[in-house]
Amino acid sequence: MPELPAPDFSVKPTLTRERVLLRPFTLDADAPALRAMLQDAEAMRLTGGSHGPGDLPAWDAAAQARFREWYETRNLEQGRLDLAVVDRASARCVGEVVLNDWSPANRSCGFRTVLGPDGRGRGLGTEAVRMIVGYGFEQLGLHRISLEVYAFNPRARRAYEKAGFRPEGVLRESLRYGDQWIDATVMSILAPEWRTPRPANVGRRAGRSGVREPLRSRNTRAAASADNL
Repeated sequence: MPELPAPDFSVKPTLTRERVLLRPFTLDADAPALRAMLQDAEAMRLTGGSHGPGDLPAWDAAAQARFREWYETRNLEQGRLDLAVVDRASARCVGEVVLNDWSPANRSCGFRTVLGPDGRGRGLGTEAVRMIVGYGFEQLGLHRISLEVYAFNPRARRAYEKAGFRPEGVLRESLRYGDQWIDATVMSILAPEWRTPRPANVGRRAGRSGVREPLRSRNTRAAASADNL
């Protein structure tokens, strides 16, 4: 097989659809929403960032410094892609999507997402997942994208299934939350599965031929549009 070019994670795109904009972080504008997300008990529970009710660290000077250092460097990363999820209705950041754990030999990445309280329950997460997955396959040339989802987060699992992720197995009792052990399901999607047409009411919108139209993007210096999901 011919050697494929390595994905260029240094390009931080801006992707637009009906309800969601994905773009590089602008910390001065995004900081309040990102802090709210990281201090939101439900967001931390659903992503395994806490181990019980009230298990949130104090937001002290050290935490603020770590927060700023992290998000100020996301747009400079060469081996991963972190983008802000923006609600187009309000033009406010409501969370983030990430392609990480890049394996060059296997052309695979991990995926994770976190949404704050203003981003949940309105379909924004479902749209954002499809957008970043489409970019990973269509623009970065990935072969596999994988994730883990906890058993107490069925809403996220449905969003992943709508994007085409399939369950691979269960990590039994991988998270301790309160007095319970929580399973996590490993899910993945492969490039051929993304390219295979699905019914119009599942996944991305299909054209008259039934084939999904490609995701369009541009770099950080100019916005672009992509097809509605």
